[in-house]
Amino acid sequence: MNSSLHIDCDVVAVGAHPDDVEIGCGGTIAKMVRDGYRVAIIDITDGEPTPNSPSPDVRLDEAQQAARILGVQVRETLDLPNRLLFDSIEARIKLATCFRRLRPQLVISLEHRTPLASPDHVQAMQLTEAAVFYSRLTKWDDRFEGTSPHTIPSIGSYCLDMGNLTRPAEPGIFISDISETYDKKVEAVRAYQTQFPPAKESFFTRLHSANSFWGEISGFRFGELIRSYRPIGTNSPFDLLCSHS
Repeated sequence: MNSSLHIDCDVVAVGAHPDDVEIGCGGTIAKMVRDGYRVAIIDITDGEPTPNSPSPDVRLDEAQQAARILGVQVRETLDLPNRLLFDSIEARIKLATCFRRLRPQLVISLEHRTPLASPDHVQAMQLTEAAVFYSRLTKWDDRFEGTSPHTIPSIGSYCLDMGNLTRPAEPGIFISDISETYDKKVEAVRAYQTQFPPAKESFFTRLHSANSFWGEISGFRFGELIRSYRPIGTNSPFDLLCSHS
């Protein structure tokens, strides 16, 4: 195996398009970076074509600027097609190869469908879950560009559906306190000037409302909705059960 290909990261956040991660969990990512974790973002597509972007290079520049704002150490874009994204064997192998090279302990993926938005989102969710499994496969090394198997012990997901604010009642959901990093999140989203021109300023009102709501119901100023795919344990049931009171 070519160990020189490996770049150890603690966390990899995956989006279908540049800006998905920033919108869904940008505050959480900024907080992890602030706390000393090494974080990577993988955009499965470059998000092009898109109505207001003059070229893929402009969208890539926006993504890199957003990564710098969040403090993310690594950002990569796969060459899979926007608008035509499907959970295929080839796509799974491409993403799993990135996981085997970056070697994270935690992957954060998209979750659920996004009604009236891109169908790429649900495909990216399925693709990421499959790639987490593919990352640890043995006796298939020739398919993964010489990277060695890597088992990812934890996976979580973030929500892009800001229209459904009843979901925090679902099992496995918790709210990440982003009170101290919310402004950095908004700054990172605003880096995508082609996606959020002045005519779409109402988006930031919706973003503020959703993050305020999720924070308020959990005792924070701002929060992001995250799902843990494992049961959430605690050594202090009192603190856990009373933390939002």
